[in-house]
Amino acid sequence: MTCHIGFVGAGNVAARHARVLSGFPDVRITGVADTDAARAARLARECGATPYDSHTALLRGERLDAVYVCVPPFAHGSIELDVLAAGLSLFVEKPLALDEETALRVAAAARDRRAVTAVGHHWRYMDVVGEARRRLDGRPVRLALGVWLDKVPPVPWWTRRDASGGQVIEQAVHVLDLARLLVGEVAEVSAHESGYPPDQAEGAVGAATGALLRFRDGAAGIIGATCLLGWKHRAGLEVYAEGIALRISEDRLVIDSGRGHEVVTEPGDAKRRVDRAFVDAVLRRGEDVRAPYEDALRTHRLACAVARAAVSGTPVTLDGG
Repeated sequence: MTCHIGFVGAGNVAARHARVLSGFPDVRITGVADTDAARAARLARECGATPYDSHTALLRGERLDAVYVCVPPFAHGSIELDVLAAGLSLFVEKPLALDEETALRVAAAARDRRAVTAVGHHWRYMDVVGEARRRLDGRPVRLALGVWLDKVPPVPWWTRRDASGGQVIEQAVHVLDLARLLVGEVAEVSAHESGYPPDQAEGAVGAATGALLRFRDGAAGIIGATCLLGWKHRAGLEVYAEGIALRISEDRLVIDSGRGHEVVTEPGDAKRRVDRAFVDAVLRRGEDVRAPYEDALRTHRLACAVARAAVSGTPVTLDGG
């Protein structure tokens, strides 16, 4: 069996997924759509696919099994709804949308269609995350400290709040997803943001955000993010439980149980695994999708709550739904 895949969006993240998928013998990328015709043509040429100038043209022009949606936050919504209406499986690169309401509509449509879905939270496929869960060994986490300390990405829409939603929604959502996985669901968030990125003014995303999370089981969490640097300084999560401290980043896990530090190195295969798991699910060969749309929606709602609390200055309560 061959999984026929189309792409909506032809930027850097789409190209990364396309390179991985092109290495699978049971996958064929048949079409690439982007509002930038030159960019669509470039990626389509690399994949041996047909370029399209819109997702509707792609859906009309190709017989597909699944579609990867790799577009900026502001462009989500109608694309996913049209893909689901066509009866296709859906992979969405995070974040799910600019806001909560759009993602809720897509989740409802996916639920109604019983579609195979996945979201690009590839940290869930890292070996060090699995090892962290094993080392916790059922001990509840009492404190979580997460950071995303980075630069402004080189895309024009990123600094606009009405286009990206801000750094927490667009980048630090990875850290929030990991916090949910290791600590649990969040009941309430408070947050504050400060300043603007270099050469930006009012209307831009915040330059720095600090958030306090109260988890449902009583654990405390602190999340910090900034885009003021000229490099990616650090991204990850520290968790503390009785008798153990764990520090997780994209390339390692550091374990401290009071007898010195133990370091577990990440092999770096997570970005391949997330695509392999989705293809296997579409072809009904496996069930290892670790972030289906419905679950990723919870992380997205948490990110939106942090962003909302940072702008309003008032705590935001998350319901259990």
